[in-house]
Amino acid sequence: MQMTNVLVTDKLNESGLDILRESSKVDYKPGIPHEELIKIIKDYDALLVRSQTKVTREVIQACSAKMKIIGRAGVGVDNIDLTAATEKGIIVVNSPEGNTTAAAEHTIAMMMSMARLIPAADTSMKRNEWRRSDFLGFEIFNKVLGVIGLGKIGSRVAKTAQAMGMKIIAYDPFVTQEFASQHRFELVALTEIWKRADIITFHIPKTPETANLLNKDTLKLCKKGVRIVNCARGGIIDEQALSDSIKLGHVAGAAFDVFNEEPVKDSPLLHLSDKVVLTPHLGASTEEAQINVALDVAEQIRDVLLGGYARSAVNLPAMKPEIIAEVKPYMVLATNLGTIISQLIDGKVQEVQIESKGELAKKNTEPLNIAILKGILSSSVEGVNFVNAPHIAKERGIKIIESKSFDTGDYVEELKIVLRTDKGTKVIAGTLLAQGIPSIVQIDNYAMNATPAEHMLLTHHQDKPGMIAQVSTILWQGNINISSMHVGRNGPREMSVMILNLDDPIPNELIKKVLQVEGVLEARYVKLKTNNGETSKSRELEPILS
Repeated sequence: MQMTNVLVTDKLNESGLDILRESSKVDYKPGIPHEELIKIIKDYDALLVRSQTKVTREVIQACSAKMKIIGRAGVGVDNIDLTAATEKGIIVVNSPEGNTTAAAEHTIAMMMSMARLIPAADTSMKRNEWRRSDFLGFEIFNKVLGVIGLGKIGSRVAKTAQAMGMKIIAYDPFVTQEFASQHRFELVALTEIWKRADIITFHIPKTPETANLLNKDTLKLCKKGVRIVNCARGGIIDEQALSDSIKLGHVAGAAFDVFNEEPVKDSPLLHLSDKVVLTPHLGASTEEAQINVALDVAEQIRDVLLGGYARSAVNLPAMKPEIIAEVKPYMVLATNLGTIISQLIDGKVQEVQIESKGELAKKNTEPLNIAILKGILSSSVEGVNFVNAPHIAKERGIKIIESKSFDTGDYVEELKIVLRTDKGTKVIAGTLLAQGIPSIVQIDNYAMNATPAEHMLLTHHQDKPGMIAQVSTILWQGNINISSMHVGRNGPREMSVMILNLDDPIPNELIKKVLQVEGVLEARYVKLKTNNGETSKSRELEPILS
């Protein structure tokens, strides 16, 4: 196997570098200038960053087709242009759990430091002062904590605060009432957070929807004396509006670990003295967290470059291992069905109908839908993979319709595709037989049982004596070996389809000769992609990367 090249552009724990070096050549260049990164990125198969490196659209566009994965050793991916990476077909991964404990503990520490004025008291003591009366704090016991975002970190903060006697109200549109009730959290609307919380802590990503979520107008809705904690992402809170509200006495104080601009140059929060507690983005700065995120992302990069799966693909949520596990045996078949049907029809693809039947319909088939799109698009578009296939389909205006049928027909499970173009419609269906053997069980309205192969000849012809012999003779004369044959027909001497699995590719001149046989209406050469000489059916993990 050819050695892959990995570039690491931010400081990383040595344990992570060691994992990458197991199977790749690693260039460790923390602090590399942006312009130099653009110049050299074309030579790499993977890029690992933390928060300092800005992986802009310009950087991603400079990547070659070699680039498979960009890893962020941390929770967020704000510094990576996800849209550009998806368009380029590059997997982006992070480490959503590696610093969960560190970030949650830092949030609690910031809240307690703010409550008891610890930083200001510490500074005063080190000036040889004894000013007990100047540092009157407040107790968090029995106070209402408003938690915005109940992800892994937000939930950990809420549970810890709850154990300390706080009452938890929370806002998260993606959390079920069942989850909240199980942990004795009260789910409320954002307006309730503003009105009721004594302390508000944020645990959400920065998106167009969450930017400046706490602003001049929402601050006015907050109860007088509220305190604000942000250890999530800079830009979620309007720093100037918060500063003004603190000066006016409406907000009692704040604790910030993240800022709109980092490193901080002139945030209005810097000038509020002991009203605020500020730290320089230390949420993940523990020895344990540094090791955890380095190991997590390094392992994912290594696995992907070796042909495996990414556990935490940010721009490929349908391909998480736990989701793929249910339908993994069908992944190659789905890709192959898409590849085959796209070569059996002419014209511009307008609509793809995907139907899962029987037991397959009870599973999450989103990975199979993406696999089918990848197969269909790969025949006409360069560089299509599981990351960018949905984006390319959307960009081309292709309508995707998914349906499920729980009724079992001739097979316990079945996957069916109806492909419509501006020139016609084609149908193909497949299943997995005993021992996981893939089989094409339908083409248009013809039932059959054909195993996909690297080289196939499909004919649509009249069923009559000598037809198979004539086609076989043409292939024999062209030195093309037939490995197996499958015929589907609706009745004797009616129209039928035939699939010949071949050991060799068919030149166009032989296809033309087959079309000249009386009774042959259509002849198509179908090729399935290979990887290092192996057929796609024998490469269980191949579709994830190629």
